[in-house]
Amino acid sequence: MPHATGRVDAAHAVVFAPLEDLGRAELVQQRLTDAIVSGVLRDGERLPSESELSRSLGVAVVTAREALEGMRDQGLVRTRRGRDGGSFVTYDRDAASRLLESRLRGHSRIELRDLSLMVRAIAGTAAEIAADRASDDDIESLVAIDEQADLSTAGGARRAVSRFQLEIAAISQSPRLVHEEIRMQSEAGPLLWLCLRDQEYRDRSALARAEVIAAVRAVDPAGARAATVAHLTSAFGWLIDQRARLEADDQSIRREEAGR
Repeated sequence: MPHATGRVDAAHAVVFAPLEDLGRAELVQQRLTDAIVSGVLRDGERLPSESELSRSLGVAVVTAREALEGMRDQGLVRTRRGRDGGSFVTYDRDAASRLLESRLRGHSRIELRDLSLMVRAIAGTAAEIAADRASDDDIESLVAIDEQADLSTAGGARRAVSRFQLEIAAISQSPRLVHEEIRMQSEAGPLLWLCLRDQEYRDRSALARAEVIAAVRAVDPAGARAATVAHLTSAFGWLIDQRARLEADDQSIRREEAGR
């Protein structure tokens, strides 16, 4: 199968992939909001028109319109009329952080661990198969993605992770794995890669890519799977710890308020 999935802007491919639960403006709004707060859609970036958005996501135009209206109410999008008009991302780092942390609070430890199992199963299997099937051109593509990674920001690191994992899925030559990788990135990516706020984890992501590339080059399926799973396990560990920190902060605030 062609590998364009990874070589185009893979992160955007995930954002604008068709929704499985059709017809709900809330799902469209959540998909786009997640992309904004995780840095995939950048401040000032022009969004597709309502008709383009409806086609790419597989929803009605009125659904796309309702989603954009909700995002305008949240201050995440502004719309400009005229020849150079359209809907543009307005990114507020503090507001974005609060939105994601609110979502994290809504997930239990059990839900996060279950999500971790699914993500590791899909990405690990894709890496294992890719190591057995990759051509020299495929390896060059992975190296190019790694070399082009921008680790100076969380958004840049997130885009690199997305592109790399989607390219690995494409190299596996399994349309189902590509589909599942896109679905899981849409569902889990914004939360999972919160750890990329920290430079330490951005550096870890680069190290993980190097290990996967080395395993693919050596035709080492077990090594490719192990490096992928270890990277994801580390990210989920950070996420569970962060949820515990947020919970402790919330309890501290409630105690202070009760003592007043």
